[in-house]
Amino acid sequence: MYAKITLLAAAATLTACSGHMMMKTPEAPAAVTVPAGNKVVMKTVGIGELTYQCRAKANMPGAFEWVLAGPDAILYDSNKMAVGKYYGGPTWEANDGSKVTGKQLAVSPNPGSIPLQLVQANPSMGKGAMSDITYIQRLNTVGGAAPATPCGAANVNAKQIVKYQADYVFYRATM
Repeated sequence: MYAKITLLAAAATLTACSGHMMMKTPEAPAAVTVPAGNKVVMKTVGIGELTYQCRAKANMPGAFEWVLAGPDAILYDSNKMAVGKYYGGPTWEANDGSKVTGKQLAVSPNPGSIPLQLVQANPSMGKGAMSDITYIQRLNTVGGAAPATPCGAANVNAKQIVKYQADYVFYRATM
């Protein structure tokens, strides 16, 4: 699976942020489409791992489920250069130190992989690539779905790591 993800990353043709380059808005399901008045400013591909933990289901005695405990990924530009990282929060951090967190607004299923996602960004921290980001889309996901192995009382609190890849598209409000 990891080799497949790496090959997909090598084949990805994503464009890094550029002040004078016009970037095309990617096609996405309606649920995860960014509202009008925002433009693409950076496209990256994230390659990494999602950690899941076996936990008891809330308000369901004796029931258990795999719950996402956190992501850990490197963000690459179209030249396959590492330009940042993605980790718990959720947080996207550029190599220049700027970062942004956000709140999930919507998801769209992608069978066999983690869902596509639309995130509304919180105010950014630091000046740089992540400054003034308004929305983040997670598209073209590969892998990352919760483990298929059983989760129950016998392995409660156990953790499993799952490889994944996704395109992260960053937007800013148009002036």
